[in-house]
Order: sequence, then structure tokens, then C-alpha cells
Amino acid sequence: MQLFEMTWPQVQDLSPLMPVVIPIAALEQHGPHMPVFTDSLLLGEISRRLEEQLSEQVLFAPLMWLGNSEHHLDFPGTLTAAPRTYLDLLKDVVRNFLTHGFRYVILLNGHGGNMVPSQQALFELRQEKRDRDDIRMYSATYWESGDAPSDPSFRQTKMAHAGEWETSMILHLHPHLVGEISELEPMTQKIPCAPAQLAWITKDRSPLGYIGDPAAATAEKGAKLLDHFTGNVAAMLRLIIDDANAV
Repeated sequence: MQLFEMTWPQVQDLSPLMPVVIPIAALEQHGPHMPVFTDSLLLGEISRRLEEQLSEQVLFAPLMWLGNSEHHLDFPGTLTAAPRTYLDLLKDVVRNFLTHGFRYVILLNGHGGNMVPSQQALFELRQEKRDRDDIRMYSATYWESGDAPSDPSFRQTKMAHAGEWETSMILHLHPHLVGEISELEPMTQKIPCAPAQLAWITKDRSPLGYIGDPAAATAEKGAKLLDHFTGNVAAMLRLIIDDANAV
């Protein structure tokens, strides 16, 4: 069910054990070929599919389109919250649902820059609620919520910003929003000196703002990816639903 369609008495009547999914995405540059709303479009579609499958078992909050995107600010069109502001915003939204009596909350992420903040926000909130033994708060990113796609036609083996996978999914959903990709050269996904974690901004890794191989994208690959990722997240949510029902 969708929160935005409900009245407050309807929300009040829901079980406190019903998991709440809060989709968190971004509005930021996606190379010279993709719309700035890419992350929100993709997570919005996955959330829509999930709600169709789990409509009586999960409450879906509206998608949060403002994310942690400061590393993309060199490219026009990017909008971002400051890192501390974003952490506090996530904490406040989750805290709202806890205040209303819900005990299972999931931040479902669709943007790489939100991964660390979403984990940190819930880590901090759990310390603040350390006297509660009846709440569960989870963060999950849709492309890391299960096994990786294994189709041999994919050139990339993992997600990359505005690369083959994201471009393929937008080609499937909104082909009119994708520009010319055939001349785009691959940009390495490798981070220098890995596994050490490098502090970077996007221009450190890509002058045009994309990473990976968008020229390899097709709408057919996008359809496969959306099905795969939705299936992974649905399986994860069913585990959380089963855990809540066992209480």
C-alpha cells in the first residue's frame, strides 16, 4: 500500500509490525546522455513493482528524491543536501514512523552516494533508541540486495554510475530520455589502490560524469536488470515480513 493514498485513520489502523519501506534516491547528473532524475526514475519503478507484489504486506512511503550528491556538484543540474543535513533528514523520517508506532523500517536506496549515509543514519538512530528491543531498522541498496546478474551479454559485472546497467534500464523505461551513446568510450570502474577507499569527486574519475560502458546498453538488458533487481529486493522484503510475523 502507498502512504500518499491513505488517510491518517487508515494509517493508524495498520499493524505496528507492518514493514515500512522508504525509497531514497537522488537528482544528479548522469553523464551527457542520461536525465538527472535517473536514480529516482529507476528506484521509483522498482518500488512500484514491489508494491504490486506486496501491496497488503508492506507500507511504501513516497520516494525521497533529494540525496547525498555533493560529489557530482561540478556538473550542472545536480541538487544535493549537505551530508550532515541528509543524515539528519533520514533520521527524522525514520523517527517519524517510529513515533507513529511502526517497528520495522527499511531505507531502500537507489543511489551510490546514499549508501554510507543511510547506514550511518540508522546506526546513530539505533544508539539513540538503545532502550528499545522491539524495533528493527534496515538499509539496503537495490542492486546489492541479492545475487548479481550473470547474463553473459553484460560487459559490466557491477553497477556503475550512468554506465551499461543504468543506461539499459532507462532505455527500457524511457528511451526518449537517453541521448546518443554509441560514441561514448568506456570509463574504468576500478578505483586506484583498491581495496583502500579513495575519497573522490566525480571529476576525479570521469570528465564527462559517467563510469562504466554506456555504449553497451540496450533496452533488452534493461528489462532483464529490472526484473532481476526487483526479484532480489522482493525476496529480501519477504524475509523481513516473515521476521515481523514471527514476533
